Amino acid sequence: MGADRVFVAQLVGLPVFGPDGERIGKVRDLAVSLRVDASPPRVLGMVVEMVTRRRIFVPMLRVTTIDPGAVTLATGSVSLRGFAQHPNEILVVGQMLDAPVRMGDSGLEAVVVDAAIEQTRSRDWIVGRLAVRGRRHRLARRGQVQVVSWTAVSGLTLTDRQGTAGLLSVFETMRPADIASTLLGLPEKRQHEVIDSLDDERLADVFEEMSEADQRTLLEHLDSERAADVLEAMSPDDAADLLGELSDADADALLALMEPGESEPVRRLLTYSSDTAGGLMTPEPIILRPDATVAEALARIRNPDIPPALASMVFVCRPPTETPTGRYLGCAHVQRLLREAPSGLVAGVVDTDLARLSPQATLPEITRYLAAYNLVAGPVVDGEEHLLGAVTVDDVLEHLLPHDWRDRLTDDGRDRHGEISAHDPTEVADA
Repeated sequence: MGADRVFVAQLVGLPVFGPDGERIGKVRDLAVSLRVDASPPRVLGMVVEMVTRRRIFVPMLRVTTIDPGAVTLATGSVSLRGFAQHPNEILVVGQMLDAPVRMGDSGLEAVVVDAAIEQTRSRDWIVGRLAVRGRRHRLARRGQVQVVSWTAVSGLTLTDRQGTAGLLSVFETMRPADIASTLLGLPEKRQHEVIDSLDDERLADVFEEMSEADQRTLLEHLDSERAADVLEAMSPDDAADLLGELSDADADALLALMEPGESEPVRRLLTYSSDTAGGLMTPEPIILRPDATVAEALARIRNPDIPPALASMVFVCRPPTETPTGRYLGCAHVQRLLREAPSGLVAGVVDTDLARLSPQATLPEITRYLAAYNLVAGPVVDGEEHLLGAVTVDDVLEHLLPHDWRDRLTDDGRDRHGEISAHDPTEVADA
């Protein structure tokens, strides 16, 4: 590109040319993605006004050069549909300029008078710096414009600018772990508004990405009926971990409100110490009868609701196939299943030699077991050959990491997964 930092005031009005030199229109604005944290927003693309005065969206990926006199696009196609702003986006000229902000260190009020976009090592463009002018207080000399980094001001992040409805619309595009991280950074009143608005399934997914202490704090806001519904929607092992943090009286009261079919596996898990295979396991692995076909096993593995570690193998048992099962026969690894004819029976590919974990196995024993056999999941079997559940590597990691590991997620991790998605990439015309 011609420049690696450009102020938007210099960019607006520049002509936009296609790769063949044909003039397409003029730059009128930039659309950027709002973040849920204080990281600089990524530039999604340019709002270009065509010669017909129709405004379209041109992704930054299509921009090859930004020179003082023009913007040039790469070979490819862009949508000719009229530009429509998404709730998670902000227009730099239309909405960011003249917006009030506060200076981070002093708290003084200022207004944004310009913004500079910069190219990162990953070739993305971000709003890296802002030009601001003091509003009611002196910033150096009255009226003087200062250029500061994005992180030096507050008031322009998603959580600063949008209400609960806006946050919920953005949360729909985010992973539960990133929602949990964002939610915990909100004021208490906003936290309560958000969890009151999330449905039980979504809230359960978010709870599972929090520490038990944070879960307990938010659970206290819910009435008992709603709390029981959320616990039912959580995986039994996560629900048991949360109930284990409550008093016996509170845990018993919530268990009594849960449906018996949902509470029974949780009650069984609570009988084991939390640092044993019995306490760590999930009682809902993929369990099949020996007369099930390979096709049936693969269909169960394809279920997107099954975590990847649990989908690494199926467990073969005599009826009943609900834990605790009938006699445990062995397991079938997904790689072996993929090599077999779909019409074959899982009984023909069962690994009967793989060692089992007892429910009393300690955390070091489980760790050595998974490492020794190069597994991401392993069967937990009692002394009477009943399958009780499966322990997965993520269960082990959660207990090996420091208790506050969720609070130590790097900014890079949040940026990768917490960034708000851009415009519909549907492309219908060559540029």
